[in-house]
Amino acid sequence: MLHPNQFEVNEAWIAFKLNDQPIHTEQDGDFDFFALMDTASCFILSSVPLKAGKAELGELEARRLLKEGRAHKEELPKTLFLPKAHPGTALAAEAGRLGIDVVRVSEDQLLALVGEAKQSFREHFGWD
Repeated sequence: MLHPNQFEVNEAWIAFKLNDQPIHTEQDGDFDFFALMDTASCFILSSVPLKAGKAELGELEARRLLKEGRAHKEELPKTLFLPKAHPGTALAAEAGRLGIDVVRVSEDQLLALVGEAKQSFREHFGWD
């Protein structure tokens, strides 16, 4: 299992789906949120909404996510962790284009890193 103390700030980032169930809006329908988090600090660098049911981020969303992440320290990480269960094709391609190594890991390996963020999101929307 991965743990924050294994990393330096900005050494590696994680991209993951923040919510377990779609967020409903009256005007635009249901959404999922994908977040980009620093592995050492567990700081959310960026997030992007995605229509619920859409399998993965598009090219523009992937670029935006990484651009906003880069803006915090004006540098990119060496590694981007992506859950094996999420296709992440556009995000993996954009990260590779930027020279970031993409590593696929199981959701349970990411739990120590993303669990608190996911829990806070659930509590914010009253799901707990």
